[in-house]
Amino acid sequence: MIEVLVTIVILVIGLLGLAGLQARLQSSEMEAYQRAQALVLLSDMASRIATNRVNAASYVTTTPLGVGMACPTGTSTPQQVDAGQWCNALQGAAETSSGNKVGAMVGGRGCVEGLGSGEYLVTVAWQGLTPISAPPSSVTCGQNLYNGSHCTEDRCRRAITTVVRIGDLT
Repeated sequence: MIEVLVTIVILVIGLLGLAGLQARLQSSEMEAYQRAQALVLLSDMASRIATNRVNAASYVTTTPLGVGMACPTGTSTPQQVDAGQWCNALQGAAETSSGNKVGAMVGGRGCVEGLGSGEYLVTVAWQGLTPISAPPSSVTCGQNLYNGSHCTEDRCRRAITTVVRIGDLT
């Protein structure tokens, strides 16, 4: 009888470990999905800026686009159209569920900063599921917008960046 109880205890401990592993796997899968979505959106805006290189300076944002923002609706210039489409994509407009935009990262925001000399820093930031280290302080897009009950000091903010270089051909 004692052997059966010991076997059951060992089996329960193993099953609890397996359940914990499954939960961690799901969290990691969601983090990877969000990073993949962010990379697509980052590449999208970088391509838009490079395509409209003559007006690249007009893409610089003063506040992040995306979640919590009213998306630009202007259509008179390619930059206005691009900014509106990128903002909607950051909000998840590619997929809806019950009228809610759910097709992108949690709390997706995007910024374009002018670095001078024809260089532009494009950043996509989003809400991570678990706290890790904060992005470098030089990455300001979405800074202090992802703090909450279990996340402090920007440790749930995830961000990726790329630099778009526009050559001076004159």
